[in-house]
Amino acid sequence: MKRSIDKGERVKLNRVGTFADGVAVIEVGEETFRLCKDLIDEIVLVDREEICASIKDMFEDTRSILEPSGALSVAGAKRYIADNDVTDQTFVAITSGANMNFDRLRYVSEMAEIGEQREAIFAVKIPERAGSFKELIRNLKNANITEFNYRFACYDEASVFVGVGVSGPKHAKDIFESLQSHYQTLNLTHDDMTKLHMRHLVGGRTSEIVDEVLYRFEFPERPGALLDFLYKLKFDWSITLFHYRNHGTDVGRVLVGVSVPESERSEFGEFLQSLDGLGYNWTDETNNEAYKLFLGNQNAEICPT
Repeated sequence: MKRSIDKGERVKLNRVGTFADGVAVIEVGEETFRLCKDLIDEIVLVDREEICASIKDMFEDTRSILEPSGALSVAGAKRYIADNDVTDQTFVAITSGANMNFDRLRYVSEMAEIGEQREAIFAVKIPERAGSFKELIRNLKNANITEFNYRFACYDEASVFVGVGVSGPKHAKDIFESLQSHYQTLNLTHDDMTKLHMRHLVGGRTSEIVDEVLYRFEFPERPGALLDFLYKLKFDWSITLFHYRNHGTDVGRVLVGVSVPESERSEFGEFLQSLDGLGYNWTDETNNEAYKLFLGNQNAEICPT
């Protein structure tokens, strides 16, 4: 519709998205176009993340779940207010439609935090040495860590994927500047490929790692729980893989790879036993078939000869 009004005639699109399918058309109707051209003052554009954030807003206010096209008006009102710095005024958003399913809700919940600027995503390069993870988390200024992914790549530096809960753009900017003062940092918050794909792909196989063991850990989820967990990992073995994502449940889950020589496995076993009394549940996944296929040493034989 905006393209049509800007051009003064109905425009036919090559394709339309299906996320807000209730308002997605290849070509606007003739009568609809005539009315909008004469009566509408302005059209506000929003993206998918802003629609997701508006669905969340509606749920938190009314415990009702709108479909994306139904939440479009709320997203537009929020965008108009933000763009025009409006205060002390009342806005009415006409909402309709609740054609929602759980598959779509999964995407909505993932994107809502970014859409309402409650999550920032960074790629951070840190020295590949013991203690670097703890230093990085301390430099995050006690922010709520929503995601923390790493896979060993070389012996000089490590690239870490970090998601952080923020209160708004200024908070995200402060954290970014703090990280930049210590590390080479890239802000990926608004990068579509990162949000849709890369956050699920950090990892991979490497030939540099030897004697790797893989464990899943569970601990009570709360603010600061991840840093507490890292402090509990008091050992001299090298962490080769780390994957954490806060899913909003009462249990935090971390997948950790550690390089432990065969001669030191019994000592590592004693360390694991020491965690039992601290409320940390653990599971040995070293022989997991998925791990061997997608994350294990690439020199291992995985293809039939």
